[in-house]
Formats: sequence, structure tokens, C-alpha cells
Amino acid sequence: MEFSSPAQRRLQTLRSHLDSSQADDQPSLFLNATASAAPFSNEDSYSVVLPEKLDTGIWNVHRSAKSPTKLFSRFPDHPEIGTLHDNFVHAVETYPDNKYLGTRARPDGTIGEYTWMTYAETASARQAIGSGLLYNGINHGACVGLYFINRPEWLVVDHACAAYSFISVPLYDTLGPDAVKFVVNHATLQAIFCVPQTLNTLLSFLSEIPTIRLVVVVGGADENLPSLPPGSGVKIVSYQKLLSQGRSSVHPFSPPKPEDIATICYTSGTTGTPKGAMLSHENLISNVAGSSLSINFLPDDIYISYLPLAHIYERSNQIMGVYGGVSIGFYQGDIMKLMDDLAVLRPTVFCSVPRLYNRVYDGITSAVKSSGVTKRRLFQLAYNSKKKAILNGRRSPSPLWDKLVFNKIKEKLGGRVRFMGSGASPLSPDVMDFLRVCFGCSVREGYGMTETSCVISSMDEGDNLSGHVGSPNPACEVKLVDVPEMNYTSEDQPYPRGEICVRGPIIFKGYYKDEEQTKEIMDEDGWLHTGDIGLWLPGGRLKIIDRKKNIFKLAQGEYIAPEKIENVYTKCRFVSQCFIHGDSFNSSLVAIVAVDPDVLKDWAASEDIKYENLGQLCKDPKVRKAVLAEMDIVGREAQLRGFEFAKAVTLVPEPFTLENGLLTPTFKVKRPQAKAYFAEAISKMYAEIAAWDPMPSKL
Repeated sequence: MEFSSPAQRRLQTLRSHLDSSQADDQPSLFLNATASAAPFSNEDSYSVVLPEKLDTGIWNVHRSAKSPTKLFSRFPDHPEIGTLHDNFVHAVETYPDNKYLGTRARPDGTIGEYTWMTYAETASARQAIGSGLLYNGINHGACVGLYFINRPEWLVVDHACAAYSFISVPLYDTLGPDAVKFVVNHATLQAIFCVPQTLNTLLSFLSEIPTIRLVVVVGGADENLPSLPPGSGVKIVSYQKLLSQGRSSVHPFSPPKPEDIATICYTSGTTGTPKGAMLSHENLISNVAGSSLSINFLPDDIYISYLPLAHIYERSNQIMGVYGGVSIGFYQGDIMKLMDDLAVLRPTVFCSVPRLYNRVYDGITSAVKSSGVTKRRLFQLAYNSKKKAILNGRRSPSPLWDKLVFNKIKEKLGGRVRFMGSGASPLSPDVMDFLRVCFGCSVREGYGMTETSCVISSMDEGDNLSGHVGSPNPACEVKLVDVPEMNYTSEDQPYPRGEICVRGPIIFKGYYKDEEQTKEIMDEDGWLHTGDIGLWLPGGRLKIIDRKKNIFKLAQGEYIAPEKIENVYTKCRFVSQCFIHGDSFNSSLVAIVAVDPDVLKDWAASEDIKYENLGQLCKDPKVRKAVLAEMDIVGREAQLRGFEFAKAVTLVPEPFTLENGLLTPTFKVKRPQAKAYFAEAISKMYAEIAAWDPMPSKL
């Protein structure tokens, strides 16, 4: 691209401020038309600030300090890898005999030690599965569904899709029949892989999904499969039979191009029908390639796979694992038995979500509190000493304390975890610090979404500050856009604030068959608007502080972002989950709280409160008052504004779950459903407020 002479001079000025080690990098600044004559700022090396356009002096775009002049779209050491197929071929050629896919599940349903498929063995199986699909008349470019939980066959099928230019479409196994039916028809799936349990769901509406031509049952025996009428046009075969068909009719690979769609990931959504995010091979490789500059998965690493593969977080972890030649062991399918799987597998890499990390935190702290005065004091002394050493940057902060206290805790995850990752929702800084101290490993939080192929930003190695999500992925650039209705602007002091917007090769190709919603999230300059509110901390680190999408207005005109308030209240010891409600007809907020049963029962015993069951305890006015008082304390510590405090609370003994329809598969509250589910309780709370509040709730 040619620039005018002044623009060229501005670019030269900019490049003169860059680290000389970057001098030979491909200048994607030229591609993005991002430059200015103003001085270059490196913000203490985490991210650098650039102007968005050549003809403005506004410096508002952040990039990783690791690569300020180039947005990564390939692995630096292997630029020939442009697709998921290339990535797997690289792994097979480099690590053919490495253990790759491991499982404890036996064909007879029993559980034992882990048994493994090597990379080479998996490569043979993926060729057979891809050939088997072609044998059954599924053509290149067809959409293929994966409708079962994590297990080795999931990865084999996904690799087959990449090798033969099929488009994989993951489905959460927890989706209800209506959502599954919608996705199958919307994506016009021709084949779908399932297990016997999910097969029953498919059979219940098979006549309503006319594009399906082949159903492959994983873990089902041929003799037990149902037979369908000849005129149905659908074949049902076992996974083993498909393997056999493919091995007897081997087809050459039909590799995709980087720009081809690799997968359509349907976001579960908190409202409406699922949206299919189209992600290309280039999108996925770019994201993982950029992330690899900060996080290295190694050939001797062992990774445990239990987070849903239908979610982009786990999917990208798997792509990174393949690039590094990692061994991936699968849990046995029951999250309640995960600790047993960890003890047997003994992973070195453990990626999770705050929901589980909070349970680990609660379990350890509860055990410490009940361990007696001496052990409690020893733990606190060890914790404070090691935390101080970590914050001071010591590489081996406390071998003595590890031996006396923390090695026993490390064994809960198998004893050799070297890296812990957190994503999908915000992790409390207290919990992050706790994990770093107790497990003595690198603990880093990242931020991303399906539409950005996963990681937008992540914490850097050696950054011990908690409470932020790090610097931009080197494969994208980030800016904050003013949100005047929420009083967030890029001019805010001391930190710029606004809606997080992202641009680069990681950005998806749009929502499948939905141009209108694609335009709602993507602007004409290629920026994806996330709906999240962030601020820039010193050092160029990004902090998530609010959510734009779910805001609503109270009667007096104040805007409310309920997720921010819910995240505050979940720090209260009584609160396991929280749903904040308000509307334009009322001037105050109310809260539905799913209680922590153990904490509430212990408190009730200390207060000598008698009850027959947890439900009765939750309804006790004295208990509700005490919980709301503690929520107020937590709210004040977090500096909530007056109108952001809940004025009344309803306690419920049952958690919000996928089964009762209150959570998405990624554990976000379904707000419209929760509002309907708790409608009676919400109405009663507003009636209570109106009865005692001298300033009526309704204005």
C-alpha cells in the first residue's frame, strides 16, 4: 500500500521509537493504516499505545508490547501452519510417538488407569473417520455436528473435519431438544456424532431435522442401534463401523485453506435463539499463535480436559496443546469425580473457570478454619510469608513453607501443576492470590469471547498484580470507546474507560445466516464491540469493570449494570450465586441469592436458630436481614454507589443450574428466565420495600 510522503514520515517517526529488535517485523501498521507523528508510548512494556488512524493525533489503540508493529496470524517458529489440519500434521510429524489422547473409561463401562492413543494412532483414526464420512455420501464443505461430552473421539472427529474440509459444529450436551433442533436445522447438518444418551434426544425429533443423512453413535454397539424405516433417508451407524468403512475405502485428504470456515460455534446466549459464530482456520490459528508468545505448552506437559469442548475456551486450549505435542487426558464424564481423575492423571497444566476455583478456595479455607488454632496460625504465617515473597518477585519463594504446609494442598490437583489458567468470567483477586500461594505455580487470567476465537488479552508471565486480564493478545489490537450513558469515557482520570473493542485476524467471519446481528457487533472499520466495559491500568493492562449489554435504567434514570453488582455480592460469605433485578418502574434493586448451605447452617448454629430444613432457614426474616447486612458491608467495601445496593433479598436453597434453566452452559445467568422464575419473590420484595420505605420504590 502506498502512502503520501507525510504519512511515510509519520510512520518512520513511529518506527524509530520501537525496539530495534522489532525492526525486521512485517509492518502490519501499513496494513492497518495506524500511525502518527506523536511520540511512541510503551506503557512499561505490557502494551503499547498507537493512534487509530493516520490523519488523527488520538493515541487510543493498544497492542501487545511483544509485537507492536505486527499482528500475529501464524506461529513465529512455524509460519507454514495456516490451518488446524497443518497444526495437527506438524504435531504428528514432530511427536508421532507421544501420548496424545488418554481416557480412563473402558468399553465395558468400568474406570481404570489412563490408556493412551499416540499422535500417530490418532492420525490414522482421523483419516478413517474422514474417509468414512465420504464413503457415506457426506461431501466436502458439509457441516458435521458433535453432540457429546469430552472424550478422545471428539478430537478424532474434529481432526477429520479439518483434514477433509468439513465444518465442525459443536453442540453442548446440556442443550434442550428445542435448541438442538434449532442448531441442526440452522446449520443444515448432514451428519452428527452422538452417544447413546444424546441419540435418544435426536430420535425424538428426527423427522423434524430433514438435512441429517448420517448419525454416528460413539460408544454404542451396532446390534443395539435402532433401525429406521428405509424411507427415512437417515443411516445410523456405530463409530467403530464408520472407522471400518473408512479404513476399507481410504480417501486422500482435502485440506482447507486458511480463510475457509473451520467451525460454527453456537453461543448459548442469555436471551433468544443461539447465534452461530463462523470461525475460520486463520482465526483460530492466529489466536493461538498470538497466545503462544506468552504461554508455552510443552511436549512433556499433561493437560486434563473436562471443560466443555463446545466452548471456545477449551477448544483453543486443545489447539495450543496440539501445537506443543501435549498429552491430553479426559475426565471420566462426571464433574463430581474430577478430583479422583486429577489424582490419577497428575496434570501439569490445569485450566478452569472461577466457579471451580472458588470451590477449591472455599474447601481449603474451610478446612483451615476447622483445623484448630495451631494449624490455623501456621497456615496464616506460611501464607503471608509466601505471598510477600511472590510479590517481591522471588523465583523460589518458600521451599520450607511448601514442605510444611503447601505440598499437601498441591496434591489435591495431582501435585505437579505448573500452570493454572482462568477464563470465561472474572476471577476474584483474592482467589487468584490464594491459588498462586497454595499451588506455587503460574496462575494467569485471560479474557476473550467466541467471536474473537478466544483470547483477547491475558496476563503476562511474571506479572504478580491481580485484578486485571493482562495485555492484548499479539494477534489483535484493542481500544476503548466512550459510553456516555454510563459516564465512561477515554478521557476519564486517572484511567481511561469505555467499551472494549477488538480488531485483527482473530475476529470471526460473522454470525451464520444472520447479517443483521453481525452488523450490530461489527462496525464499518472492522472493530468488534464486545459489550464489556474496561479501563487501562498503568503498564497497559486491561481491567474489566462493567457490562454494557445488560444495563437497565431505574425509575430515577440511573443506569445499572447488574453483573458488576452480582460479582461484588458473590464475595459475601453467605452468597453462592446472585441475581440482581431492577426496572424503570422502581427506584431500587432487589436480589435473589442462592445461599452457601454450609456457611448458612454454621451461622444459624452459632446464633442458636432452630429450623427443620434449609428452605425454612432461608425464609426466616432474621436470616434474611443478617445476609442483607453482610451484603451491605461487602458493597461498601467495593464502593458501590447508593442506588447499586440491593434493598431487599430473597434467599433460595437451590442453586441456579443448567437443569432449572437459570444458567447458560458457560454459567452465566439467563436474565429473562430468572426474572420469570422468581417473579413472585421479586413482587413480594418490592411490596416489602414500599411498606417500610419512606421514599416509595415506585416513582
